[in-house]
Formats: sequence, structure tokens, C-alpha cells
Amino acid sequence: MLGSRWGDRGNAGQANTHIFVTHYHWDHIQGLPFFAPLYDEKNEFQFYSFRSKFLGPDSLRQVLEKQMALPYFPVDFSAMNAQRKFRELEGGESFTIGENRIMTRWLNHPQGCLGFRIETPAGTVVYATDNEPGDPPLDKNLRELAAGADIFINDAQFTPAQLAGNRKGWGHSSWREGVNVAREVNAKTLVLFHHDPDSNDHLIDEILQQGREEFDSVFAASEGMIITLGTATEPVQAHMPGSRTALRREAQFRARVSGVTAEGQKFEEATLVRDLSLQGALIALKHSPRMQSELQVTMETPTADGLQAMQLRGYVVRIEEGAEKGTTAVGVIFTD
Repeated sequence: MLGSRWGDRGNAGQANTHIFVTHYHWDHIQGLPFFAPLYDEKNEFQFYSFRSKFLGPDSLRQVLEKQMALPYFPVDFSAMNAQRKFRELEGGESFTIGENRIMTRWLNHPQGCLGFRIETPAGTVVYATDNEPGDPPLDKNLRELAAGADIFINDAQFTPAQLAGNRKGWGHSSWREGVNVAREVNAKTLVLFHHDPDSNDHLIDEILQQGREEFDSVFAASEGMIITLGTATEPVQAHMPGSRTALRREAQFRARVSGVTAEGQKFEEATLVRDLSLQGALIALKHSPRMQSELQVTMETPTADGLQAMQLRGYVVRIEEGAEKGTTAVGVIFTD
């Protein structure tokens, strides 16, 4: 999916692209052979990861080569025509790429895992997938990475009950652990990541709702989601993937919306709901609600017995200038 968007947006041919690989388990490397830009000779990639004690020097190159070795893949590693460079890192390193400062720390996961803190002029993003709480030195590493981050992407594979039960020792965390760390180190936005393969969308929505009840700004990561840092005067925003809006249809429903503004004031107003989908809606409001705040939406729907009220609850994932003067376009994802 990312490879397709890369070409669609005219990104091919950039001078240099940097890819950070946290560790070598299948679910974190098996997509690379299908990443189309790696087969374009105009592209240049710099890969970063650690030296595995099981593989020795040049571990990342070995991993990529071996997973594409015959008969496991139709073409071997040499078919990738892009320029490729590999750099081995240790936990605790710090270095710069242009204006960006990168910091690494070891995380608690079988066979080793690196977490990355990326400090940019716009803000700080932390990528801390695959980590389990309970090892004090590595717990400290996670907090050092996440301190004051604008976006803290953290492992949330298991529920708290699963983590306390038979999933302990598997190298993963829960939404509650992420909330606790985010609150402790004053991270601004928590992104729940690395969902369990057995968790369906309904369970993820429940986990998200639980997280949002305890922390102001929480997202559940989904394929194709793009999160932007914004600027000093703009909030973090999540742009939802096309798959979440594929069932959208043009519509106009009368509705009443209640929530909380960015200044913390409660509001309620009448409006029209447009672009309704099964997952969310784009709503034009005179008020500007707080990002990630909950909205109550009551819509009038025509039935054989006349108009009936349909009550929905959701949270704000997008805010931008409305099409009509004096309005705000508010993107809402419904939870129930």
C-alpha cells in the first residue's frame, strides 16, 4: 500500500530515504520484498537496525537476502535496483539525519528490539513497537524514548487481562501500559499499535474507547493512516485510510451535535451531516471541537412512520476550514 502511494504522489526518485527496522521477526520484514520503490534504480535507501547475536555482522542485509532466497521468493535480492546502504546501530546511540535527531534504545522483546525517537523541527515521534513491561532497565528505556513526545506509537497487542495471564513473556504490551507511560512522561498523543491478529475491529474499537477514557488523545493505528505533527499553532491530525471511507455516500441528514470546544466549553448546535459512511462522517459546525474529544450526534432519519432519531457517538479525528464561511469541517469516527 505504501509503495503504491509512493508512486502516486510523485515521490519516486527522492535523493535518499531512511528506513528504520526495529527487529527481524517476520511480521516486521516480510513486506519489504513487495515494496515497489526498492526495484527502481532512481531511488536510494538507507536501512538501519542492529547486529543480531544470532547472525553476526551485516545482520539486516543477511535477513533481507535470505528471505528472498530461492525458492522462497520469485526473484532474489539482486533484483532490487535501488541503491541500498545498511547501518548497524546499538541501543543508546544518537545521530542526526539532516535537521532530525535520532535516538535509539533497547526494548524488552525476544531476540532484541530497538525503539526509535525521531526529533524533527515540527515535533517528536517515538516508534516503540514490540515491548513488554516488567524489566526495569528496559522500562526506563521506553520512558526515555517517549518523554514529551508529540506522537508516541506503542505496542498494544494484548488486553491488560491477557498480558497478566498466559500472554506474559511474549514480548508485547497493552493499551493500559501505553496510557500509563504516556501520562507519566507527558507524551501528547498515544497511538495504539501492533494489534493482535485475533482482535477484530469491534475489539479494537473497545480498546480505543477504554484508552480514551483515561487519556486525552489516543488513536488506534490502521493501515494507511497518516498522522501529521502540524505546527506550533496546529494540532496533531489523523487522516484516515481510504478503506475506512470506501463506503461513504453523499447524504444530508439533519442532526444535533454536542461536545466540547478546543477552549473546554460545552456546546450543542443543529447542523447537517454530509458524506455519511458506516464508520464516520464529515460534519459542518460553527463550533470548533477539541481534537480527539467525544461528540454525540443525533440524526433524523426518514422511516415509514415518519422521522426517527438515530443517536451515534464518536470522536474527532480531523478539523479543517469548512466549505462555508464561518464553519469548521469536522471528521468524526463513530464508535457506537
